[in-house]
Amino acid sequence: MTAQTCPRQHQRTTMEIASLEPSLYTVKAVFILDNDGDRLLSKYYDTELYPSMKEQKNFEKNVFNKTHKADNEIAFVEGMTIVYKCSIDLFFYVVGSAQENELMLMAVLNCLFESLSQILRKNVERRCLLDNMDGVFLVVDEIIDGGVILESDPQQVIQKVNYRADENPLSEQSVAQHITDKLAMTSNIMQSAKEQIKWSILK
Repeated sequence: MTAQTCPRQHQRTTMEIASLEPSLYTVKAVFILDNDGDRLLSKYYDTELYPSMKEQKNFEKNVFNKTHKADNEIAFVEGMTIVYKCSIDLFFYVVGSAQENELMLMAVLNCLFESLSQILRKNVERRCLLDNMDGVFLVVDEIIDGGVILESDPQQVIQKVNYRADENPLSEQSVAQHITDKLAMTSNIMQSAKEQIKWSILK
């Protein structure tokens, strides 16, 4: 099943999206489920959202039930904005607040999918994912840190994942530079999203 454009009644208008100012803590959660709705990977960045494992899994099951037979890209569940994509026997979800900019969330989702497609050599399916979980977690951590979007370019993510696999512990100076670089990338991503919104309005 391939993701298709959302029906009009499930989409926000371009003007509505444009009015949503990107926040620093954009992503509330990321999770990957198999085609039975069972969790393979999940990361929740807002500890108050679903604090217990049971609440998280109930939310994931609810999201899966509402999306696994749909041909949309966006869903609104339990007050959350969710963008998603499927591949063979996997479902990828990125969760933001109800006020979150959908273009930002979709940029994260596409980056995650394309990055994993590269490290899995385009075999984006359950068995390959489970065989490469260390790399999958590295990919997620390079894209999002504490809910903040760090990177939306799959090529950059792959380069950093390959580097981190072999790198030595960071010195204090390199840690400071690492943080500075990540803050700069976050600013660039937000500016890019604003430009996308501007051009979509002008069209």
